[in-house]
Amino acid sequence: MSVRVTFTTARDERVEAVGEPGDSLLTLAQAAGLPLEGTCEGQMACSTCHVVVDPEWFAKLPPASEDEEDMLDLAAGVRRTSRLSCQILLDESLDGLEVAIPGDSHDARRF
Repeated sequence: MSVRVTFTTARDERVEAVGEPGDSLLTLAQAAGLPLEGTCEGQMACSTCHVVVDPEWFAKLPPASEDEEDMLDLAAGVRRTSRLSCQILLDESLDGLEVAIPGDSHDARRF
């Protein structure tokens, strides 16, 4: 079964992407061409994959670890429903997930 995710960009554009269970949200966003750098390649050593999860979906995610919370403290524009996309693994329960890409996100690899 595929997992559908809708990303909303800083320009309020909606980007639909489809991943597979076990894929990270970061990997899916990068495959869709979205500006999430993921400098540490999912090792939770940076905050360049920060996303804001739609409030209705936030409670459906496993809680963030203390290490993830510490990394989020370093991210710009953090909100109550902020998460690191490298720490969100897709599964069937997340089909339809909606997340926003903060305006200050960029992917230096694309310049």
